[in-house]
Amino acid sequence: MAPNLILYYTTMALAAFLTGVSKGGLGGMMGALITPMVALVIPVDQAIGLLLPVIILGDVFALGAHWRRWNGRLVGLLIPGGLIGITLGTFVLTNISALLLQRILGVLVFLFVGYRLAENKVLKTLSYQTQNWHGWVAGGLAGFTSTLAHAGGPLIAIYLLIQNIPPPVFIATSLLFFAVTNLIKVPFYYQAGLIDMAVLAQVVWLAPLVPLGVWVGKRLAMRVDRTVYERIILVLLVISGVLLLTR
Repeated sequence: MAPNLILYYTTMALAAFLTGVSKGGLGGMMGALITPMVALVIPVDQAIGLLLPVIILGDVFALGAHWRRWNGRLVGLLIPGGLIGITLGTFVLTNISALLLQRILGVLVFLFVGYRLAENKVLKTLSYQTQNWHGWVAGGLAGFTSTLAHAGGPLIAIYLLIQNIPPPVFIATSLLFFAVTNLIKVPFYYQAGLIDMAVLAQVVWLAPLVPLGVWVGKRLAMRVDRTVYERIILVLLVISGVLLLTR
């Protein structure tokens, strides 16, 4: 097998497994790594379309593990904005070049890294009074960035963190929002030509790696030092961001 094919299959297998790990309980940072990683071996527009079914499969197994723990009111506030964000994101996807999309993805990676580094300081300085329209805005921005690069996690994390909800509710609410928005994205991606059924048929072998990753993620979340984990992921994100912006 040619070296480039070995790299392709290894990367795709790792992406499917890490999708499950992220959904299983290690949070949104690993999710932000997956799209840039895959975009290093295939064009970014193909990576976005190819990863959507993998992510949806992860949603199914993760929701089963956190069933009915979500806050339905918060999900209801986020979804309408999410739909608007998906619509705008699809318009952008279909009207820019693959190279520009790759550069945008690289910028999003560094914005995410900046958010994670400054998160604690930002949250400490916020004096927050909840308003319904905040959920619409958060959902819209998350839907937009999720459509562009499956990278809406940070925006939803910020919104849910300042709602002062228990961790199990936080996880389940985030999972349900993205499970719904990912399903909404399917017809948008299909109409935009981002989902190629022939290509998807060639990567069905990835499916078993997703629930395996969910199972591993649930156990790692209880055993791995989160600080060390986040630092490793941030380093990998910076490397991916540099490659996306320069290659």
